[in-house]
Amino acid sequence: MGTPENLALDRVGTDGRVGRITLNRPEKMNALSQELLFELNGALHDYEADPSVRVVVLRGAGRTFSAGYDLAARGGGSDAIVRRYQQADDHGRRLLMGIRTGMQQITDIHMYFWNMAKVTIAQVHGYALAGGCELAMMADLVTAADDAQLGHPGLRGLGTSRTGVIWPLVIGMRKAKELYYTGDSVSGREAERVGMINHAWPKEELEERTVALADRIATLSADHLAILKLNMNRFYENMGIYSSVRSSTDLDAAGQYTAQAYQWQDKMRESFEQGGGLKAALEWRDTPYRENRALR
Repeated sequence: MGTPENLALDRVGTDGRVGRITLNRPEKMNALSQELLFELNGALHDYEADPSVRVVVLRGAGRTFSAGYDLAARGGGSDAIVRRYQQADDHGRRLLMGIRTGMQQITDIHMYFWNMAKVTIAQVHGYALAGGCELAMMADLVTAADDAQLGHPGLRGLGTSRTGVIWPLVIGMRKAKELYYTGDSVSGREAERVGMINHAWPKEELEERTVALADRIATLSADHLAILKLNMNRFYENMGIYSSVRSSTDLDAAGQYTAQAYQWQDKMRESFEQGGGLKAALEWRDTPYRENRALR
C-alpha cells in the first residue's frame, strides 16, 4: 500500500507493538468517503500481515472520531468503485439489488475489521455517528471520552444501519430498540453504562489510557492474541453476526425506498438546489427530535 491521503499511520506502545491508524480528514469531521474506507482496508491488511503489530488502535484526527459516511461525496476515485453497482433502469429509476451490491462492498470492509487477526480498539472522541458509530462498533474494544456522542441519526430516514451497529449483541434489547427507533445518541458515559463501549474516560486522559490498555493487551504475542480473538468471535458468529450483518445491508438497501427515505431524498435535492446543502437537510431531519424531548 502506498502513502494514504486520508489516514495517518504510526506505532506506539512498548517497542512500537501497537499499530495506530488515524482517520485524517479533520476538515470534514473524518467523514467516511469511499477513498478513505478503501485506504483503511489496505492499512488494516498491512498491519495484519506484520507480526510486530499486536494490537491496532483506530482514532480520528481533529475534534471528532467520525461524523459518519460522506453524504456529499460524488464522483470518481474509489467512490466510483461502489457507485458503479447502483444501476438505473431506462427511466432513470434506481434498482434495489444494484444499491445492495454497492453497499455490500463497504460492509465487507467493516466485516474485515471485525474479523482481522489482530486485537482492535476504537478510540472515540467528539462524535461517532452513523457510519462512524458502525465502524467503531466493529472493533474488539471501544474506549471513549466521557463527553463523546455515539449514535446513528441516519436511522431517521436514510434506511437502516448497514452493520446493524451490532448493538443487539452488546446492549440489552430495550435500549437497542430505543436507539434504533429514535436515532438518538448517548454520551460516552452512558455508552459505558449500557455496555456499548468498554471505558469512558475524561477526554484529556483518553489517548494515554487507550494506549496503556492496548500496550497491556499487547504483552501477548500477535499469534496468541489472534487465537484468543478467533475463539471469542466464533461465539458471536455462531449467534448469527454474519447473517445479521448481511441482512442489515439488504434492509439498508430496501430502506432507500420507504416514504421517509423519499422525503429525505427530496429534501436533500431541494437543499442543494437552494444552496443550503447538507446542513439544511440535516436541520430538517433533526428538528422534530429536538422539539420533542418528553422523555429526556
